[in-house]
Amino acid sequence: MGGVAELDRLLAEHASWLAVERGLAANTLAAYRRDLAAYAGFVRRREGGGAVDVGRLTEADVDAYVDHLKSAAGEDGKPRWSAASVARAVVAVRSFHRFCLTEGHVAVDPSEDVAAPRVPQGIPKALTEAEVEALLAAVTGDGPAASRDRAILETLYACGLRISELVGLDVGAVDLEEGFLRAFGKGAKERIVPVGHTAAAAIAAWLPARAAVLARARPGRGDPDALFVNPRGGRLTRQGCWQIVAAHGLRAGLGGRLSPHVLRHSCATHMVDRGADLRVVQELLGHASVSTTQIYTKVTQSRLRAVYDAAHPRAKLQHRPTLAVPSAGRGA
Repeated sequence: MGGVAELDRLLAEHASWLAVERGLAANTLAAYRRDLAAYAGFVRRREGGGAVDVGRLTEADVDAYVDHLKSAAGEDGKPRWSAASVARAVVAVRSFHRFCLTEGHVAVDPSEDVAAPRVPQGIPKALTEAEVEALLAAVTGDGPAASRDRAILETLYACGLRISELVGLDVGAVDLEEGFLRAFGKGAKERIVPVGHTAAAAIAAWLPARAAVLARARPGRGDPDALFVNPRGGRLTRQGCWQIVAAHGLRAGLGGRLSPHVLRHSCATHMVDRGADLRVVQELLGHASVSTTQIYTKVTQSRLRAVYDAAHPRAKLQHRPTLAVPSAGRGA
């Protein structure tokens, strides 16, 4: 461990380790890079500029960075970073320092005992089953765009895919005869996901239109592997998919509520509502831990409470009865 543990060199080594050893997705890697670039800038300023020896950083340095993030405010006086953003930054800093310790570059991990802010666990805003039906009915026509959009919405809802998983689907990853597809989730982890009959029928209806779009594509512009393509034959992007879902949400009267992730939430919530085992839903969604999936039980409990309060005549009493306490007098 002799010599100076230069910050820039170790940041580059850590980035390579995240990509190669942990196999993190491109978006996750970009988030780590942004968070650690901000951390590096902070400790450089704190050290007076110039090169920084990671081995000389202390818990006080990391604590000061966390306090800096918590206290930063925008021009309107509101916090610049949410609790979730600060917590994510702490995860990145801990990952970096743990890597430096494990690889033998430093003797101590200064981030080991630094606490991240607690992030309130929100309840996903799932659609009702009636709203999903209205959304799917909002796609009209039999042209290529309508066929593709219908297949996208049906697949997102039926399979609970992340948007990156959907646009990353290759046509060869879908087996309509057996009713399964192969999705590649976070960290390039592969999982097999069932495809319902309605979604399978929508994909089957899209395939001839897809072939026609690719046949018209300019040489070198089309992507013959992609399941979902744009009008030029290229693979549909995350932004393109988001716009498609949002546009049909507006047509269905859902306003700005709809995103691809809402359909993922809706898939999980409706399955739990109908009695699906949490382990099955965990496998379907590709959650690393069942504790992540358990949030959908809170959704179900929330709906149960709302229905009960609305329907039961004695769910909400105007005046709570006063319990009479027996006196300790005669006859007690």
